Amino acid sequence: MEVKRVAIDTSKHVFTLHGVDERERPVLRRELRRAQVAGFFAKLAPTEVVFEACAGSHYWGRVLGGLGHRVRLIPPQYVKPFVKRAKNDRNDAEAINEAASRPTMRSVPVKTAEEQAAVLVVKHREMLVRQRTQAINALRGHAMEFGVVVAKGEQNVGMLLAMLGEDATIPAAAREMVAEMGRHIADLEGKVEALDRQLLEQHQTNPISRLLVEIPGVGPITAITMALTVDPANFESGRHFAAWLGLTPKEHSTGGKRRLGGISKAGNERLRQLLVVGAMAVVRFAKPGKKSASAWLLRLLERKPRKLVAVALANKMARIVWAMMASGEAYRRQPVAS
Repeated sequence: MEVKRVAIDTSKHVFTLHGVDERERPVLRRELRRAQVAGFFAKLAPTEVVFEACAGSHYWGRVLGGLGHRVRLIPPQYVKPFVKRAKNDRNDAEAINEAASRPTMRSVPVKTAEEQAAVLVVKHREMLVRQRTQAINALRGHAMEFGVVVAKGEQNVGMLLAMLGEDATIPAAAREMVAEMGRHIADLEGKVEALDRQLLEQHQTNPISRLLVEIPGVGPITAITMALTVDPANFESGRHFAAWLGLTPKEHSTGGKRRLGGISKAGNERLRQLLVVGAMAVVRFAKPGKKSASAWLLRLLERKPRKLVAVALANKMARIVWAMMASGEAYRRQPVAS
């Protein structure tokens, strides 16, 4: 049996295979337990193996690549249009194979174990930041039940805890639980600060990160996250990179008429958030004479709302980031607007 390409739909325990021959006819349909996959492909002649891109697929890409197979990872959103009406594991595997047969189909490179390990610090920090935000919001909600309200922001948590602890009208059991929540928030804050120090150390030793931090609105955390997460070779241009981040408009064009909507918000949510937050900081202090205030930015602020300008600036920052990472050139500051 000659197999041109094998698509695999992965799961926790059972993998579904769909193989085709040179004429794209199905010649292989079977299911394998996780422990059987490596042994099966060790006996199979070198061929193209296709997965949907996910965390586990990179591991299997390395394993099957080591057995001599050519591995491709296709983003799930590109596979979805090829799924038939009845969604099941076999149809999913067939859809992956159908998507891989398209000559213009894009794929994701297989990450090495070292690349995945480097990004793990960033992902763990994101999880702790989400937990800290959730804990602070819960504390504010419980305080509101007793009529205690303070302004938003992490800097006001201490004031809120002090007000709750001093309010004699609040039952002792509630004050005890509030104090416990405060200790939990402080513990999360300490863990986030420890990871920030670790990322800052990586930033100082990473040449790409030190280049990117010169861009207005890009701090050390954003710079090292970009350096660890993004491979510029995977993108054709800066616009392609900005589109991957979800910073380009949705398009609803038809009949020769171009209709653009809001930003797509597709792609890496964390990187998009970092760029938009950095852009908001630049917009906040954008005044004539400031180093980060270009004539383009000031003209845009005269015509558009600040948040819309921040997204446009984030789009521009993304393109600059890609250009610097692809070429290795230092950031060239624009003339200061008078």
